[in-house]
Amino acid sequence: MLLSPGIAVIELTAVIMGKPNTIYPVLLWDEHEAVLVDTGYPGQADLIGAELEKYALPSSGLSRIILSHQDIDHIGSLPVLVQRFEGKIAVMSSPFEKPYIEGNLRLLRITPEAIEQAVNSLPANVSDQWKQAFRHSLEHPPSSPVHETLEDGQELPICGGIVVIATPGHTPGHLSLYHRASKTLIAADALTVNDAGELCGPDPVTTLDPELARHSLTKLLDYEITTVVCYHGGLYQGNVRQNLLKLAQSEEN
Repeated sequence: MLLSPGIAVIELTAVIMGKPNTIYPVLLWDEHEAVLVDTGYPGQADLIGAELEKYALPSSGLSRIILSHQDIDHIGSLPVLVQRFEGKIAVMSSPFEKPYIEGNLRLLRITPEAIEQAVNSLPANVSDQWKQAFRHSLEHPPSSPVHETLEDGQELPICGGIVVIATPGHTPGHLSLYHRASKTLIAADALTVNDAGELCGPDPVTTLDPELARHSLTKLLDYEITTVVCYHGGLYQGNVRQNLLKLAQSEEN
């Protein structure tokens, strides 16, 4: 879905634990660069590739991937995309997330207990072979080198200006991005949109440090935002500032 010139939202749906789950990576581009923010689940590279073909990207194709954080629904198709573009993609993340994305540290959520719980939560009609494959994917998550780390407040002078906002809490090095040209906040998992279309704070169930994540919301008030893209829930285009103020104030009390 094209938001405005040079920015589009990619809608990807996967069946997770027997239920459909839709996520929303973001694509940004100009005459010289094309940037993908997050890469979906494992196995979604073809879907992402089909989405890239819808837009007038530069002839060089995808040049950068920015990862908001380490979770498998954000890094899942990273290795395949990097390979598909023959190593021409610069992968970027926060320095805190880099060792997890590169596979040097175990993903924080993928504990042995979490793996057992996930496997045991599969529907009864799932075959043993599929269960084994699922377990293997959790025990050996996707990984790829990170070529450049991003710092809080850094601005990439490409694609209309991409400002890096450190929003730790969901994970220690979680990043959100602000696209200056369209006044769009790419929130990743720092914010969510619920089934009623309301802008909400981070999911308390999946957030590692809820208090820190709530505190991070106050930083978003420094930006003039007309549109929010949440990785879970999609677009929010209501009164962003008023709702951010409400969320920030409710978290302070």
